[in-house]
Amino acid sequence: MKKYIYPFSIILIVIVAYNFPDYFVEYNGVKFNKFIIPILQVIMLGMGSTITEEDFMAIVKTPKLVVIGLVAQFMIMPLLGFGLTKVFDFPVEIAAGLVLIGCSPSGLASNVMAMLAKANLALSICITTMATLLAPILTPLLMKTLGGELIEIKFLSMVWDMTKIVILPVVLGVLANRFFPVLMAKIKNILPCFSMVGIGFIIIIVTASGQKSLETVGGLLLLAVFIHNVGGYLLGYFSAKLLKLKEKDARAIALEVGMQNGGLASALANELGKLATVGLASAIFGPMMNISGSLLASWWGTKKNND
Repeated sequence: MKKYIYPFSIILIVIVAYNFPDYFVEYNGVKFNKFIIPILQVIMLGMGSTITEEDFMAIVKTPKLVVIGLVAQFMIMPLLGFGLTKVFDFPVEIAAGLVLIGCSPSGLASNVMAMLAKANLALSICITTMATLLAPILTPLLMKTLGGELIEIKFLSMVWDMTKIVILPVVLGVLANRFFPVLMAKIKNILPCFSMVGIGFIIIIVTASGQKSLETVGGLLLLAVFIHNVGGYLLGYFSAKLLKLKEKDARAIALEVGMQNGGLASALANELGKLATVGLASAIFGPMMNISGSLLASWWGTKKNND
């Protein structure tokens, strides 16, 4: 049950934030959303510090699998999110949030779930790494293409936002790990806890900021996000199977496709100045994917891998 404590804790505090939003928006005139970018930058720096030369060597050894995973990542979820906006009659900014979470890369949570699911962990890490590095170009491009009819997307501005949130901290983390390995070894011990608390903080702030919008579309948005999340697992897994990939590879790709970086999507929504609307889908997606991912990984972990 320990692996479910965190997602269920997030659900509990989200309920509190929804019912008492005024306590989670600002304090003494200081708006809490100002801390979203710095928190995410520290989390991405932590991710960068975990990237090793072996990760890139694994990409060289299995380029076909990584390319399949990346194509699935940046095709299935963006198109599925876009399709859901046509099914559900959401206000345009809420709909744009569904597209945005779909256009985001996968996050570290997918690597944890891949390990629990007896999936190809090396492949999972490679896809997460490459998706994160490609996201500063692909996320704005996909968002401009699929979400441009919903809200105004300034391509170059979003590229810069992604660069300062993702690329610069990741590169700094890689360099710090190389030149200050002893110091980073100590810091890496506390980074997972910081990441969990930081993502929880971001989700709470988005929930409180968007409480009024959630009152209007909360139930339907929950359903849409659930379809988006589970649809990612299913389409990712069966796409890999259609390409005759091994079971462990299909599991890794399914988790990479179905689990998105909700914190990054929330940060981008904040940079757009639309945290209370565009950021809502990502705030719901985060806790939901942790619960669904844990359940799926635990189920897979009990099944025989016949590869």
